[in-house]
Amino acid sequence: MVQLRPNLQSAEFVGQIQQQFDRGYQLVSLRRDNLVLAVAGFHISTNLAWGKHLYIEDLVVDGGHQSQQYGQRLFQWLIDFARQHHCAQAHLDSGVQRFSAHRFYLHQRLEIRSHHFAMTFN
Repeated sequence: MVQLRPNLQSAEFVGQIQQQFDRGYQLVSLRRDNLVLAVAGFHISTNLAWGKHLYIEDLVVDGGHQSQQYGQRLFQWLIDFARQHHCAQAHLDSGVQRFSAHRFYLHQRLEIRSHHFAMTFN
């Protein structure tokens, strides 16, 4: 996860992730022996726009193991999980600079459906 979120300090990460777990966030990983090859963080939610849906908050493949189908396998697991839990859709956001991630998501048959707007408070 640190490869995707390098700015989070270890102590900050633990506190943040615990708060997210308390709100339904889940982590799943793809491993070989004791090596984490890919990890995803997600939650199931319901809103007026999308109904019941799976939201993928984090999805990262270890830098030394990219282009080996691990991301695709983990993504497919997430889609299967969403279907098993009767979700109508799956959603995620991706940073505008993450071109290789965009290619991956389009290859997985996701569609670009909206722009995400944000405001940071100091």
